[in-house]
Amino acid sequence: MSTPTVDLRLLADPALRADPYPLLRQLRAASPLSLMDGMLVVAARHRDCAALLRHPNASSERARSELVPAGLPRGALSFLSLDPPDHTRLRRLVSSAFTPRVVAGLRPRITEVVDALFARIAEQGRADIVADLAYPLPVQIISELLGVPADDHEQFRVWSARLARSLDPQFADPDQQRLDAAAQAREEFERYFGRLIAQRRAHPADDLLSLLVHAESEGDQLTEEELLATCVLLLVAGHETTANLIANAVLALLRQPDQLAALRARPALVEPCVEETLRFDPPVQLTTRIARGPLPVGDTEVPDGGIAVLLIAAANRDPEVFDDPDRFDITRGGTGHLAFAAGIHFCLGAGLARLESAVALDAFAQRVVAPRLATPTVAYKENFNLRGPARLEVEFDAVTAA
Repeated sequence: MSTPTVDLRLLADPALRADPYPLLRQLRAASPLSLMDGMLVVAARHRDCAALLRHPNASSERARSELVPAGLPRGALSFLSLDPPDHTRLRRLVSSAFTPRVVAGLRPRITEVVDALFARIAEQGRADIVADLAYPLPVQIISELLGVPADDHEQFRVWSARLARSLDPQFADPDQQRLDAAAQAREEFERYFGRLIAQRRAHPADDLLSLLVHAESEGDQLTEEELLATCVLLLVAGHETTANLIANAVLALLRQPDQLAALRARPALVEPCVEETLRFDPPVQLTTRIARGPLPVGDTEVPDGGIAVLLIAAANRDPEVFDDPDRFDITRGGTGHLAFAAGIHFCLGAGLARLESAVALDAFAQRVVAPRLATPTVAYKENFNLRGPARLEVEFDAVTAA
C-alpha cells in the first residue's frame, strides 16, 4: 500500500476549485491511501472505485461510522443513504417515475423549456449559462414533476445550495456553521413539502408528488418521513447535479472549439458529448462508503466501521481505462465512467439528467452563433463535491430561432 504523500484536505482548497485534476492525479498515483490509523482509506483508481461501488460490505449508511461527526445531516430516510432491504423498498416505490418510457415522454416539455430559455438569451444578447440555462432547466422540470409552483424556484435554489455544501466530506475538518445551515435548510424544505404532501393526500393531482403519496408496492407505502426525505433528495439531486453537468459541458466545448465544431457538424454526437463530460468533468466528484465488515481496497482494506472515500473524478481519468484521459474528446465512444456510481446505488435520475443535458447542449451547439467565454477565468461554487461554475458568462453574435 502506498504511503500518503498528499494532504486529502487540499481537495477543499478554494484555490484548486477551478482545476482539481492535478491533485486528483497525484492522489490516484498514490492510491489507495490509508489515513486516520487505517480507519479512512482513499480510493482513486478506476478498478478500486468500481469494485467498491458493487461490494456487498460497502454500506451507504454513514451513521455506521464513528468518524462521522455528530450533527451531520443523515439524509433522513432517503434511499441514497440506506442499505437493503430499506433501500430496495424505497427505490422500488420511486423508480416507476423514472423509467426510460416515462423519461422519454418528457422530451417535448424539456425542448419547450429550452426553447423559451434560448429566446430569452437571444433578447439579452449575452448569457450566464448557469443562471440562464443550466440551473433553470432542471429545476423547472423537476419542480413541474413534483407539482411545485414556479414562484418557489428561487427559494429552492437557496435551500439546495446549502444542502449541496453539506455533501462535502466533513470527517477531516468539520464545519459546524455549514452543518447548521444545511440542517436549517432541510427543516425549511421539509415544512414546505409537508404542506404539499397534505394537499396531495386530500386532492391528488397529475404529478410525481401525488404518485409518491399514493405509491404502493406489495402492500407497502412511503411513510411521512420517507416522503419528505425523498422529495428533498429528488429536488436537490434533480437539478443541482444536472445544472453542473450542463455548465461543465458548455465550458469544455468553449475551451475546445474543435469539439464544439464537431458537435455542430454532427448533432448525433450530443449524447456522446454528455457521456464525455460525465467522464472528463463529473458534477459529483466523490462519494463515500462505510465498511460493514472488512472492505477490500486494492492491496489494503477498510476495517468494520471505517470509511472509504471514492474519488470518482480521479477514477474517470484513470489512464489504465481511458486513453489520453485528460483530453476532452466527444468522439471517444463508449462509457465506462463512474459519474452515476454503479451497483444498487446507480443514479435513479441518470436518464433524466442525460436527456435534459442533451437537449440543452444540442440547442447551444446548433443555435448560438460564435459563442465565446466573456472572461478568462471562471468562478466556481463554494462546494467541491457537487462541483460546477457559479457563473459562466458567454458572449455570442446571435441566437437563431428554433
